[in-house]
Amino acid sequence: MVQEQVKEKNEIELIQNPTSTLVKITETLVSFLPTIIIVILFVMIMKMQGLGDKGKVYDSTNSEKTHTTFADVAGLDEEKTELMEIVDFLKEPKKFQDMGAKIPKGILLYGKPGTGKTLIAKAIAGEAGVTFISMSGSEFIEMFAGLGASRVRKLFEKAKKISPCIVFIDEIDAIGSRRTNATGAESENNQTLNQLLVEMDGFETDQTVIVLAATNRPEMLDKALLRPGRFDRQITIAAPDAKGREDILKIHAKDKKFADDINLKDIANETAGFTGAELANVLNEAAIIATIKRHKKIQMNDLDEAVKKVTVGLEKHSRVISDKDKKLTAYHEAGHAIVSRYLETQTDVKEVSIIPRGLARWIYNV
Repeated sequence: MVQEQVKEKNEIELIQNPTSTLVKITETLVSFLPTIIIVILFVMIMKMQGLGDKGKVYDSTNSEKTHTTFADVAGLDEEKTELMEIVDFLKEPKKFQDMGAKIPKGILLYGKPGTGKTLIAKAIAGEAGVTFISMSGSEFIEMFAGLGASRVRKLFEKAKKISPCIVFIDEIDAIGSRRTNATGAESENNQTLNQLLVEMDGFETDQTVIVLAATNRPEMLDKALLRPGRFDRQITIAAPDAKGREDILKIHAKDKKFADDINLKDIANETAGFTGAELANVLNEAAIIATIKRHKKIQMNDLDEAVKKVTVGLEKHSRVISDKDKKLTAYHEAGHAIVSRYLETQTDVKEVSIIPRGLARWIYNV
């Protein structure tokens, strides 16, 4: 009887052993879980502390060297002339230092989107043959407090080691907006901006590091950032004039096939107010339209269609419009055409249409 009870007890223990082992393993994992989480967070924070891969470096030591020069920039002749001084300083800093001249610490480029601010910044580095470090203002901002300021420090430490070089901060209004007394995210932005101000003040006279920055909203920037000694020069990058638009079209037309009757000067005259990016988009859309229509070369009507597509959108032939609305629209558009024809400031009317495009629509009180 006793032997049977002992046998049953051993069998019960054997059955329970696998479960108890699994429980012990689970308990061990649970006990180490907080440690694992802390280690993962620590690794994440350490990775985010540094500049990492966020700062794009273009130099002669890798295949990422910027090949952009002033020959690739059109429609900004006066701006290129002024910035050529910076190129000369980067090439021959001693010549200026012997005269007692100090290198400008920062240059702010501002203008509407697509005017070529980033392009001309790369062209300066390409002309001077120096290292170009590119970073967006939003890349300094993270969810952890203090990381923005840390990234600013590491960026400038890196720039000083590889000088002469250009540091380009795109969309600087993301970190350079006016400081406030707010807490939380605003406080983090303030710390990042304060660190940027300190770093720009900390350049030595023999360090050929120039900070280029671009923004579409200069009115948002903190005044301390714009004073002499930080951003010494502020250059407006405006939309090109008719001659500038023609030159830009010629640059973007190099790799495209055009019909013999294409005149880029006519396209330049029809695209008043267009930026360089919009002009490049027009030629690209014209190439797409010509391909869809199976043309061997880009025709003039392809370019006309591309201009209308970029400016006002696609034609909406499927929209159902009553005869009354069509008649009212015809009167309305005829009025626009007559006024445009006789105003001295307007060019000749090229086309009048009642077909809606894009978001354009008509509202009438009848």
